[in-house]
Amino acid sequence: MRVRDTGGAGRTASVRDLLAAAEGAFLRAEFHVAHPVLRRLQAEYGAPEDYDEAVRYDVLWAALAARAGNWPEAVRRCPDTDDLAMAETGVVHALAVHALRRLSDEGRSADAGTAALAIVLWAYLLDEDGTGGFRGLLTARRGTPVPDKDWDQARDHLHGRITDLLHALDVRAGRDALGAWRTAWETERLFPVVVPAEAGPDGLIPLKDAARHLIRGGRRVELLDAYTTRHPDPATWTEDTPDHRACAGPVAEAVAERGRDRVLAREWSEALADFSTAARLGRRPGAREAAAILHAAKNVGRGRAGRGYSPVTRIQGLEIAHALLPQDTTVAAELTAELVRQGQKVLRSDPEQSRKRFARALVVTPQDQDARSGLDDHLKEDLRLSLDGAPGGGRLRVGQVQGLLDRDPECEAARRWLREHYAGQAITEASGGRLAPARAAVGKVLEYDGAGGAGYGDMLLDHVLVDLLVRAAGRTDAEDKRAGLERRVELLCVANGLSVPAARGSRVREALDEAVLHLAEHLEATATPSDVIELFLQDRMRTGVSARFDQTVETAYLSRARAHERAGDPGGAQRDRGCAARIGAGLPEQSPLFGPSPRPRGANHDDTGQEALF
Repeated sequence: MRVRDTGGAGRTASVRDLLAAAEGAFLRAEFHVAHPVLRRLQAEYGAPEDYDEAVRYDVLWAALAARAGNWPEAVRRCPDTDDLAMAETGVVHALAVHALRRLSDEGRSADAGTAALAIVLWAYLLDEDGTGGFRGLLTARRGTPVPDKDWDQARDHLHGRITDLLHALDVRAGRDALGAWRTAWETERLFPVVVPAEAGPDGLIPLKDAARHLIRGGRRVELLDAYTTRHPDPATWTEDTPDHRACAGPVAEAVAERGRDRVLAREWSEALADFSTAARLGRRPGAREAAAILHAAKNVGRGRAGRGYSPVTRIQGLEIAHALLPQDTTVAAELTAELVRQGQKVLRSDPEQSRKRFARALVVTPQDQDARSGLDDHLKEDLRLSLDGAPGGGRLRVGQVQGLLDRDPECEAARRWLREHYAGQAITEASGGRLAPARAAVGKVLEYDGAGGAGYGDMLLDHVLVDLLVRAAGRTDAEDKRAGLERRVELLCVANGLSVPAARGSRVREALDEAVLHLAEHLEATATPSDVIELFLQDRMRTGVSARFDQTVETAYLSRARAHERAGDPGGAQRDRGCAARIGAGLPEQSPLFGPSPRPRGANHDDTGQEALF
């Protein structure tokens, strides 16, 4: 597009002409000309559509805004580093000078946008390959080429002055190495990463770029100091957390390097801690680090000339080394030996700690015989406590004890514990009416008793089960006497219901009758008449077997009848007195107390016998 130029009739000016005119006026310091020309360009054409011209246009506006002190506009207009080559070098240089002066003004507070602008522009102008055209600009202004030596010295001097200025601003603001403007400046000279329009208050470049630069620049200590200040607990430094993901690689490298230095300084525990931190940050030990880890593991917890030995420190250090180098057999062997040594040392004084040491040793080296023997010693002590009824035996498990017996077939304590365990299981299953699992448990009792267990029929198994039930009934010893007596009756009832030889069954029946009588007497003395009657209704013992039992039940019915009368329930009282009369009449043992009995022809329903009790 072409329009009439203001210079005279018939003349026209393109966007490129107006840009060139404005740039020329700016370079001649004719700002009163450059600004109107740009305004005319904007009014007649708007912003240039051509990318090259658009960059020149923005840089020129940025330079004029900076000269006028409008730094937000200058920052907004400045293009990316890759586009600066399209702009006029002199305009870029002028903008860079203004930015540096602004930062140098001690009477003003420096803002991140201006710092980013200065960093981007001067890194471009001082590029070692001369892509910014700054050297050519100086040559043109001097009228003679700039010698290489002078150029290199001048560039280094200017670079140093900018570095010192940014460092002074960092110190004044209290910025650490990760957020320092100096770090951004040095990084930008190698890898353009600063974007002026995106500069934030905490840093001019992403943390990961700052961390990488510090590592490349050999400033590992500064990186770790800054990172530790931001994250004080190294134990939380892990690669897979958002707080550490960005800097994980550089920080891991720095920590690993510090670990190698600490190995040289004979700081074994600290070195291993560093290698562990590096591993959590995703760094796998290389050959040099593996050698350093092994050297530290060999010496950790050991003092010189036998002094300063610390078993806890040594175990902790060897644990770290083993985690870092799980395939290294020497570290595993050292750790196992130390764990066993300490387990044996506190075998009696601290059994829990000793047990943990042996158990951990077996995890590290599953086939270690010393560790297994140590754990077996603890297991045998637990068996002794359990069999003696002392506290501390509750930790035992069937698999553990069976394993001990497999390793030591002569261990009678293990065999006895297993017998008692399966005897208790048989009683529990039988009490619940589960005869199949109860008989299986009896088979285990016979097996651990040395009599085998396979091939026996149900009759023999039931015979043994009856013995177990009767024996258990004789050992019931509850704090609540009633509960103990009820448990005894329950066990004998189960035994009475099993198929056993007649003589044996008769003795069980007698024991059950005795137990029921004792329970009835206890309930008579301590409970209510209804509790005695409830026992009677369970049909544990028939009437006519024990006169004392019959009398106890009769008395209970009479007592409850009187209670019904006091409560105004004559019907209930009558029923209970009728039941008492029938029991007191001495019903024969064989009379069916719970079922219908034969009645004489024409007899009244009220004379049905014992069934009327219910």
